[in-house]
Amino acid sequence: MSWKRLFSHALAANPGRLHVAAHSHHLWPDAAREGHLRAFDDAARLADMKWAHIFGEVYPQTRAHIARELGLPSAESIAVSSNTHDFLVRIVSAWPRRPVRILSTDGEFHSFRRQAARWSEAGEAALERVPLEPAETFEQRFLARARSGEHDIIFVSHVSYRTGRVFDAAFDLAEVARPEGPWVVIDGYHGFMALPTRLRAVADRIFYVAGGYKYAMAGEGVCFLHAPAGFAPRPVVTGWFAEFADLAAPPGGVGYGADGSRFLGATFDATALYRFNAVRDMLDEEGLGTALIHEHVAACMADFEYAIGEGAAGRLIEAEAVNPAGAGRRARFIALRHPEARRWQQVLEGENVIADARDDVLRIGFALYHDAQDVAQLCAVCRRSL
Repeated sequence: MSWKRLFSHALAANPGRLHVAAHSHHLWPDAAREGHLRAFDDAARLADMKWAHIFGEVYPQTRAHIARELGLPSAESIAVSSNTHDFLVRIVSAWPRRPVRILSTDGEFHSFRRQAARWSEAGEAALERVPLEPAETFEQRFLARARSGEHDIIFVSHVSYRTGRVFDAAFDLAEVARPEGPWVVIDGYHGFMALPTRLRAVADRIFYVAGGYKYAMAGEGVCFLHAPAGFAPRPVVTGWFAEFADLAAPPGGVGYGADGSRFLGATFDATALYRFNAVRDMLDEEGLGTALIHEHVAACMADFEYAIGEGAAGRLIEAEAVNPAGAGRRARFIALRHPEARRWQQVLEGENVIADARDDVLRIGFALYHDAQDVAQLCAVCRRSL
């Protein structure tokens, strides 16, 4: 089964394309287009008055959707921004001493990797990176370093963007988190709306960042932070939207909201919030929760992996499965390591098959707009061209 009808505009825009990079840039469903147009119509209708509508209705709806998805006890802990990098900078700015001692891994996404490297270069941070390999011992090694008491901020991905491996023990880090430090920040971008994720038990101790560009199907520009109360109460990098709530400040000082609004920045394009809300409303109407979507995608992945193993997908049988089935929870994409991964990606692109490659890993990601026929088509292209 597939839900291609929900993506009619994106599929019709390039009818010969086979898009198997849903983990990277998810095709927008028709609902996202409707939300986008609604943002324009509201701006035309309300003009200067649109911000009262955005903060009175649109933004609260976005926060409510996120809170329900993550099982948060309250939506008030959530702030939004155009990208997760904004939140990374604001969190680190709130740490009172330099250099900030940061524990992370050698497999974080570029928004963290580059910024952390530059902080380290400038003497603003002392960065320790735990290698992801060997995978069999990563959890044990990372938790041991996190429990050492030698770090101020711990930053780690729930799901590795490159390998697709899931680090569910990331949430066990709540046990070491304290308002006085260390602070624990979980990058949830490849887990949010990809894997059922419930934060209620740790919501009072961890930060969680994610966004709508991938599995939330809402495109760029709608990222969010869950910020536990009492942690990082006064970011040094701040914007004027952070002073709209009830303010807490020393006499004559800069005030901040006590909830997640303390991490807000300044004026932003709210169109992405409209798209996110429209997609979430559509999923509710269709009865499509994260668990059901994951089940559908997992079936496509299983069919493709079986075909690879049978030699029905050409040279992909030569690749190493980085996140194989049966090795625990994994992301909603198949990661295949091979020296020719980047060339394969380029060859497939020449066939109008859109996958992606990270270093020597080819990534194949399915979605609601795929079915068994698409898997068969992908295998045929791989047999013919690789």
